[in-house]
Amino acid sequence: MGDNFFASGRQLDVICLGRLGVDLYAQQIGAPLEEVGSFAKYLGGSSANIAFGTARLGLKSAMLTRVGDDHMGRFLTQALQREGCDTRGIGIDRERLTAMVLLGIKDRETFPLVFYRENCADMALSEADIDEAFIASSKALLITGTHFSTEGVYRASSKALDYAEKHGVRRVLDIDYRPVLWGLTGKADGETRFIASAEVSAHVQRILPRFDLVVGTEEEFQIAGGSEDLLKALRRVREVTQATLVVKLGAQGCTVIHGDIPARLEDGEIHRGIRVEVLNVLGAGDAFMSGFLRGWLSGGDDALCCRLANACGGLVVSRHACAPAMPTLAELDYIDSSPVPITRPDLDPVLNRLHRVSVPRRQWQQLFIFAFDHRYQLVDIAQQVGADPARIPALKQLFVQAIEQVQADLARQGIEADVGLLADERFGQDALNAATGRGWWVARPVELQNSRPLAFEHGRSVGTNLRSWPSEQIIKCLVQFHPDDEPLLRLEQEAQLKGLYEAALASGHELLLEVIPPKQHASTRPDVLYRAIKRLYNLGIYPEWWKIEAQPAAVWEQLDQLIAERDPYCRGVVLLGLNAPAEQLAQGFREASGSRRCQGFAVGRTIFGQPSRAWLAGELDDAGLIAQVRATFEFLIQAWRDARA
Repeated sequence: MGDNFFASGRQLDVICLGRLGVDLYAQQIGAPLEEVGSFAKYLGGSSANIAFGTARLGLKSAMLTRVGDDHMGRFLTQALQREGCDTRGIGIDRERLTAMVLLGIKDRETFPLVFYRENCADMALSEADIDEAFIASSKALLITGTHFSTEGVYRASSKALDYAEKHGVRRVLDIDYRPVLWGLTGKADGETRFIASAEVSAHVQRILPRFDLVVGTEEEFQIAGGSEDLLKALRRVREVTQATLVVKLGAQGCTVIHGDIPARLEDGEIHRGIRVEVLNVLGAGDAFMSGFLRGWLSGGDDALCCRLANACGGLVVSRHACAPAMPTLAELDYIDSSPVPITRPDLDPVLNRLHRVSVPRRQWQQLFIFAFDHRYQLVDIAQQVGADPARIPALKQLFVQAIEQVQADLARQGIEADVGLLADERFGQDALNAATGRGWWVARPVELQNSRPLAFEHGRSVGTNLRSWPSEQIIKCLVQFHPDDEPLLRLEQEAQLKGLYEAALASGHELLLEVIPPKQHASTRPDVLYRAIKRLYNLGIYPEWWKIEAQPAAVWEQLDQLIAERDPYCRGVVLLGLNAPAEQLAQGFREASGSRRCQGFAVGRTIFGQPSRAWLAGELDDAGLIAQVRATFEFLIQAWRDARA
């Protein structure tokens, strides 16, 4: 399988035609679906999982299907886009809803699932949706078996194959046999994987000659060949197609057949799978196909294609969900280079971290963050001027309006930057709600203000609180941490931070640690911040973000080197203000101008202090408050830009 096997100069590597729907996965493992209390929402559908998985592995993939004009259709399209998948081929069906599946994990052998796909959007794909130029732009076209199961999608898929043949696009079939989707079982029986059907076998055999590569499980080749004897079925398949056949053998691995069917599968080469403890087999085949295509479309030989395929499938069966469980190349490299087999990927901290940080993530530009997660400080101001603290939520909503205006002004000037906020749920929940979903950088605190040792607002079970947070919101935790603290204090704070980090790993939220060494401390060594961050890295705590005070240029150089060595996936550092005058902060920006890791600032009281006091005292109206807040915010932005000019 060399590079010349595929047409050159193509914009895309693979177009995936077929199912795209929402997977709702039971979160209570071991419970029957009747007793499940909550579900996690993921992208699903065999073709969509493969488009997602191949994009994650670095291929230029695209999706060809339909979604409904609904919230779930937009969720799925955005999920593919975030992964780098081309979504031009996803049509919007205004008459049908997006498909959905309920899935459970009862035990190692039982995975109940119910398809909600009657008259769904992706099964309405028609010939009119198939664009010749789009098909011709790809090296390969993958179609899954379900999209030959009804007359309408059969015609659409056949037209796509016509264009693919015309333009030298390699054709791939994932047999993907689901008896329920061919009307062979009760509507709620999505778990059954094989029911013999002469009609389905004949139908599949009519399309087999049109493909260059056919991939399936043993049961799927049995339905394709019309026999429950696998070798007989494979021989029948070979009678109608000269395609390369890839037979998935579960935990044993797989085999690739290019020519005649051997007398025994063992007479060919069996590419062994990786041994892992299975949590969930759903999605393993899609992961296998993603890995195989990564090797195949890159010109790899059978051994490489199968090694990638088996590794992808093995990792996904050890995880909850399908698409989000798909591995990255960094994970595959780690598995491949491990001196010992990793049979419990879910317990390997390096692998879990790679799965968190090596996936595609939004790339932030310079960050201008308005931090108003202050609670007691604003209550104090309100009490000092005789104002009702109940007005503070309205004040924070005005801060959001100021950010809106600053963002609009930056856009008018053509300045590439991102804005955002730090807000609390006690007084700033409305502000958080208004900011979320705009593409802003949004964080919220979990620490109990002024606590030392560190305590959390909602008690030790911080992970329980995170369940209600939108996934885009970043966990912010301020800790007054000194590496030379008295041992019991230091150990208690470290345990709290370790627990918080583990909660962030479980919830999927990014974590920002704001580290402020206490000013009054017996130890006066000048490298306290450097040693504090190094100590937290030594504990295995890797926040996506750090928030620190202004530092001399020499310290920034040390911090840059430390972060590069210990956490190259770190998202960055933002500067805090500590109520310093704006001119003093500008000097701090200049000191940080040579830092590669410092991404921007997150400043609060310097911006809102005086205007808030005047507004709460009734000396300033809403427009005046916004104008004053905006003026200081924009002064700091300009100071940052001047320092980096």
